[in-house]
Amino acid sequence: MTTTPTVSVELAAKFASEKDSVYERWIRSQGLDIVPAHYIPNLRTVELKPWARRGGRGVYINHEASRTTIDCYVCEIAAGKHLEPQRMLFEEMILILDGRGSTTVWNNAGQRITFEWQAGAIFAIPLNCWHQHFNGSGRELVRYVAVTNAPPFVNLFEDTDFLLGCPHDFKGRFSGEPDYFSSKGEQKGFLLTANMVPDAVNLPLHESKERGAGSGHIRFNMARGSLPSHISQFPIGTYKKAHHHGPGAHVVVLSGEGYSLMWPQGEEPRYYPWEVGTMIVPPNGWYHQHFNTGPTPARYLAFKPGNSPRNSQGVPMSWISRRAGGNQIDYADETAAVRSRFADALAKHGLSPRMDASYAKEAETLPPKVAAE
Repeated sequence: MTTTPTVSVELAAKFASEKDSVYERWIRSQGLDIVPAHYIPNLRTVELKPWARRGGRGVYINHEASRTTIDCYVCEIAAGKHLEPQRMLFEEMILILDGRGSTTVWNNAGQRITFEWQAGAIFAIPLNCWHQHFNGSGRELVRYVAVTNAPPFVNLFEDTDFLLGCPHDFKGRFSGEPDYFSSKGEQKGFLLTANMVPDAVNLPLHESKERGAGSGHIRFNMARGSLPSHISQFPIGTYKKAHHHGPGAHVVVLSGEGYSLMWPQGEEPRYYPWEVGTMIVPPNGWYHQHFNTGPTPARYLAFKPGNSPRNSQGVPMSWISRRAGGNQIDYADETAAVRSRFADALAKHGLSPRMDASYAKEAETLPPKVAAE
């Protein structure tokens, strides 16, 4: 996968009317910007504008490569205030960045529940349910980041009155269960089926040696929806294996400090430093790799569309070695520059790489290198 090619202004002008989608016009009609970035240094400080439809302040962050699959927005609720109630015929997942408060969810049948949350909570809104968010503090702002799969629905129906006003209750998704947003869940392998995680920063994870460096991992299915997400963590002085996948992954740093490399195949890696609150959105088919250079374990949350390619066994191709036909680069096949750059970054913090055990463990099961390489 190479960088998207550019053409002459004359040729681009012939397709201009096709570039501007119904979805993009809908966002602009609300007085909001779409920040077309694949890197946001900190979601807590990104600039917001008044958002009349929601009754708060907001901005959309939506890289062009992912704008037809899922979108992302940041919203702020003033101290002691609340957002307007709404419902929508598309799915939404939320991470609370700052503050504390509550959300009330209900349907047309009158089933209604309220649950509380604070910074670090993740939850999903059941499909087409009414809901309203409240700031529980009279002094502090609430800020959250959310992803939805609105773009394909808005572009398909071209009728946001329908998408925001459909009266149908999806009772299989929500019927007012009192414990719907409790912290309980069902774990099968990596997958946790739960509708809320109260504390994503401290949630126990499962070993994921396939991603390298003593990683921990957990995946979520929330509100019986189609938007997958996962949390990954890696220890001090370590880094993850590089891989690539389709567009739409929104990676939010939950703890630690470090940097990521991203690059289209055949080009040099590009450097993106991160801290708590940074968001990285790898463009379609770009390799990306995450490095922990701080004194604590690093953890991130990734919201994704359900379009990651998998093998016949259901394993994501981004978890499978390129030597075996997948999209992941083994440590043994990375360039020397990757390791030297990491060692230099750690040295600035008085730390050293702790990767020798990971290199050795990989060597025990490393597939043979294919002849084409």
